[in-house]
Amino acid sequence: MAELTFGEKLLIARKQLDLYQYEMAERLGVHPNSLTKYERGEGKPHAAVVRMFELLCEQQGIRFDEYKSGEKNQGAAMKIVLAEKVSPATLAVFAAEPGWDVKTHDQLPEGLPAALVDADALVVRSAVQVDDALMEHAPKLRVIGRAGVGVDNIDAEAATRRGIVVMNTPGANAVAVAELTICLMIALARKVPAANATMHAGRWEKKSLQGAELRGKTLGILGLGRVGLEVARRARGFGMEIVGSDPFVPAAVARENGIALVPVEEMFARADYLTLHVGLTPQTQGIINAKTLAAMKKGVRIINCARGELVDEAALVAALKSGQVAGAALDVFSVEPPKESPYFGLDNVILTPHIAGSTAEAQEAVGVQIAQQVREYLKLGVVQNAVNLPSLSHEEYVKMAPYIDLAGRLGSFLAQAGKSGIEAIHLIYGGALCEARTELVRNAAIAGLLQGSENVNRINAAAVAAERGIRVHEEKEESHRGGTATVLTVVLLTASGESRASATVIHGEQPRLLAFDEIDVEAPLEGTLVVCRNLDVPGVIGRIGTILGQQGVNIANFALGRERRAPSIAGKLVKALAVVQVDEPVSESVLEPLKAIEALLEARLVKLPDGK
Repeated sequence: MAELTFGEKLLIARKQLDLYQYEMAERLGVHPNSLTKYERGEGKPHAAVVRMFELLCEQQGIRFDEYKSGEKNQGAAMKIVLAEKVSPATLAVFAAEPGWDVKTHDQLPEGLPAALVDADALVVRSAVQVDDALMEHAPKLRVIGRAGVGVDNIDAEAATRRGIVVMNTPGANAVAVAELTICLMIALARKVPAANATMHAGRWEKKSLQGAELRGKTLGILGLGRVGLEVARRARGFGMEIVGSDPFVPAAVARENGIALVPVEEMFARADYLTLHVGLTPQTQGIINAKTLAAMKKGVRIINCARGELVDEAALVAALKSGQVAGAALDVFSVEPPKESPYFGLDNVILTPHIAGSTAEAQEAVGVQIAQQVREYLKLGVVQNAVNLPSLSHEEYVKMAPYIDLAGRLGSFLAQAGKSGIEAIHLIYGGALCEARTELVRNAAIAGLLQGSENVNRINAAAVAAERGIRVHEEKEESHRGGTATVLTVVLLTASGESRASATVIHGEQPRLLAFDEIDVEAPLEGTLVVCRNLDVPGVIGRIGTILGQQGVNIANFALGRERRAPSIAGKLVKALAVVQVDEPVSESVLEPLKAIEALLEARLVKLPDGK
């Protein structure tokens, strides 16, 4: 029997210990990137790392006798269907596995459905639609690999119901997207498309094509994930001042990359160039709108290589025509491909057909990465970058599902109503959660907190937090162990202080907020909420209700709480809290009239999923 490689042993041990990659890296004292290379058979580990791993295996009783190198499923030949064109390097990952049957997109004479009848894995890019009807033809399918980030073409819910893992490759094309962003910024500054067009038309219009330098200009970056940081690193080379806004990035990470971390309103006001690199959420949809555009510096230039829905197209077109926005470069659109667009014909707009990630290097990188992930899952059951897989048995998952849902809602609530600039997250479990496996509860809370970040889900949330330098601590409250009340508390530690909230599940599935920032209040954690902090004086509750009613907003639930009065503070004004659930989704504009209430300290709009 061939001896296992160090990388294969790492994968087996990590699966047996149920550790994420970054958690194993911490135990061995290496960087997560180094661990990835070892698991893929790239690079030789230092002797001290090998010894540390051997000691860990001895302590945990991990043995490798039953495993054979290169094959966990002995005698089980895997069938892989590559439904779209892939690079030779991608194909080579699968071809290197003895006995594996690999079918490429041009080897499916009877069509894709017929090829999937006995397939173990399906790999796609963005063209093939993997819906429930297609999966119906694939009773043996165990994993769907998406060579890229977006999984809009895959019905992940249907895959989950069928027990199929869905994986993607976040970050593999970050450099490609960052480079196009810089390219478009230069093209806007130097009027490159217009210069090219006039030359091809036989005109020499040098005077009308005077541009601007990037040196000394301020670049605003909305979203400091992988792509945003790559853009910042490149922009520094032009001598630009860089300001960024991302509530999920610690100040230390921003400083290390030469970025001044500022509130989004300040970034909009300061930027000469603005580039967008956030995911699409209810909070970011239409974030570039008439109001935010009016608050920007006159003559700002905007680049969007993220999601088309981040921009209110009509508002941007109006700003481009008025001169408030000097130019825009857009690689993404709310409808793709756009058959008709108000951007067409505007000479201060550069349009590209969603090509940010379309480089030979990026396409090869995502292909090779997904092939390696699929291979490692089929051989050793190790999951990387899954978008739908819980690490619990089915029975455990059914019991934990209400609390996983609760955690996501509580995290999202704090992300929208609490303080920004997360540096650490503290989770406190009470009651039945003290006896349960809480990995998915933890991840759901983190995913809710980081919901505006790029590609965060319940599987990769802890790793994303670690990558961003956000510390995560978990505690089981011994005083509540075995108690009847199962309570989850999430505490955010930020540069400006602490935010905390507690919640539970009632009647088996209804999520309820129990406290927010030391004020007890029982409110539903679902739908649209208006969260008001105010001084506890007469008349505030009535004015809130009246103002909302005047705007046609119907109140579904009005929950109240206040700081506890103590004899030592008798006569002193204390703070109160109102959590108002409304029937229909509303916009931020409903908050403006509320701010006229003198005793109101703050009003926030919180958007959560509707109840079941």
